[in-house]
Amino acid sequence: MNDQHSRPPGVDDDTVAALGKLSEALETVERVRGHLYSMHQLTGHADLMLDEAVDLLRRAGHDDLADAVRDDLIGRNVIEGRWTYQIVEDYDEGYYAAFRAVEQRARDQLAGGRRHLFEAEMKDRRRTKGRRGHEEGP
Repeated sequence: MNDQHSRPPGVDDDTVAALGKLSEALETVERVRGHLYSMHQLTGHADLMLDEAVDLLRRAGHDDLADAVRDDLIGRNVIEGRWTYQIVEDYDEGYYAAFRAVEQRARDQLAGGRRHLFEAEMKDRRRTKGRRGHEEGP
C-alpha cells in the first residue's frame, strides 16, 4: 500500500473505521450537493420553457391561462424569498463548507491528512495479489 493511503503508526482500527464513516457521510453530502445543482438547473430550464407555453396558450386563444402562467409561475421563488441559485449558495457556504472542514480536521488530526484509509485497507484485503487488474495502485 502506498504511503498516502497507509495507516500511520499508532492509528487504531476504531479510528480508521470512524474516519471511513465520516468520509462515507461526506460522499453522501457530495451527492446531495449534486442533486441540488440538478434541482437548480432543471427548475431554471422549466422556467424558461414556460415562455413557450405562454406563447402557445395565447396563440390558442387562452389568454387567461397564459396570464396565469406568466404572473404566477415565471420567475417565481421556489422557496419563500429564494431562487434555486440562492439555495445552492446557502448550502455550499453553510452546511457543505462546515462538513468539509470538520472532515478535513479529523483526517489532519487523526491520520496526518491521509484519505480513504478504510477503503485502501479494504481494497488490500479484497484484491488478489499478483493478479493483473488487482494492482495495489496506479
